[in-house]
Amino acid sequence: MVTQLPLPTDTEIIYPESDGQPMADNTVQFRWITVIYHNLAWLFAQEPNVFIAGDLLWYPVQGNNKLCQAPDVMVAFGVPKGDRGSYQQWQENNIAPQVVFEILSPNNTEKEMSRKLLFYDRYGVEEYYIYDPQKNKLTGWLRSEAGLDIIEPINSWVSPRLGIRFDLSSDNLVLYRPDGQPFADYLEAQQQLTTMTEQLEDVTEQLEQERQAKQAATEQLEQERQRNQRLEQLLREAGLNPDANL
Repeated sequence: MVTQLPLPTDTEIIYPESDGQPMADNTVQFRWITVIYHNLAWLFAQEPNVFIAGDLLWYPVQGNNKLCQAPDVMVAFGVPKGDRGSYQQWQENNIAPQVVFEILSPNNTEKEMSRKLLFYDRYGVEEYYIYDPQKNKLTGWLRSEAGLDIIEPINSWVSPRLGIRFDLSSDNLVLYRPDGQPFADYLEAQQQLTTMTEQLEDVTEQLEQERQAKQAATEQLEQERQRNQRLEQLLREAGLNPDANL
């Protein structure tokens, strides 16, 4: 007699939080991932229902812990911010990440990237961008009724979801925020913050000097007023009219 074992329930299924792969294979790839992540996090910092993650495993189908991808950066609109060990779509109002970024390294194969494209196409990604920093090559796809269609031309393309612009006119890709400011890495942002802090300190010091000069002038005027009052008093005590010389 053959006994069929019961299938595990979803509460018994473990969804791993790591695929055992490194976040990046080299410093260039790591820098691009962090620059995109942190600038998007800053861009949507005031939006409580925009979730942004880097190298987080995404499980699109409940009950299948083998089916997953870990986009270098992903953005999910309509999903609250917060820490997660993985992105289990059925626990996120069944919202698939709408925007996905992949940064290529020399170890990425064409077969691997083709599988990722099929995965993102099948499970609802609206915008998919691949950037190869070694070749300064950007490829993008935008969802249509038929699925993900390649974006042409990609230079100066503006993301419908993110509002950011991609510029390939220089030796490296430049991403611009909706306000026209370019994405900055941590060092650049820190340098800008240091410069702004120094400028603010200079302005504060100048205002303080002006305040002290104004206070000194006010005190001097008050001293002169008191001196004049004393002189008038002495003249009156001497029987002289202080107003006679006016």
